[in-house]
Amino acid sequence: MSNDLAKLLLRLSVGIMILFHGLDKIINGIGGIKHLVTSAGLPEFFAYGIYIGEIVMPIFIIIGAYARVASAVVALNMAVAIFLAYGGAIFSLGKHGAPVFELPFLYLVMSIVIFILGSGKYALNAK
Repeated sequence: MSNDLAKLLLRLSVGIMILFHGLDKIINGIGGIKHLVTSAGLPEFFAYGIYIGEIVMPIFIIIGAYARVASAVVALNMAVAIFLAYGGAIFSLGKHGAPVFELPFLYLVMSIVIFILGSGKYALNAK
């Protein structure tokens, strides 16, 4: 039972926190994301994938519906975010001594853990 509660807590933490990032994109737009995508030589429409990675998939993770697939998409989203936003400065440290990419990296690792563990007992499609 405690493993399933831990999986629920992990899912809720990742899903809710990333969903806040997605809601910010809905409210304030994705102009910055579009700039990062086009600066990397990618088509601008790739930027709209942020809505899938930060709105749709976190909802799936929260409710535990296809959490493994959803967490894989979020992990990919975070890997791309790290590459686009910090690619050249990946070994730089922030003002508090941690790597500048620590938050997206944490979401990347936590998403991979959800992928490995599955959604648990307290999920829409429990596994």
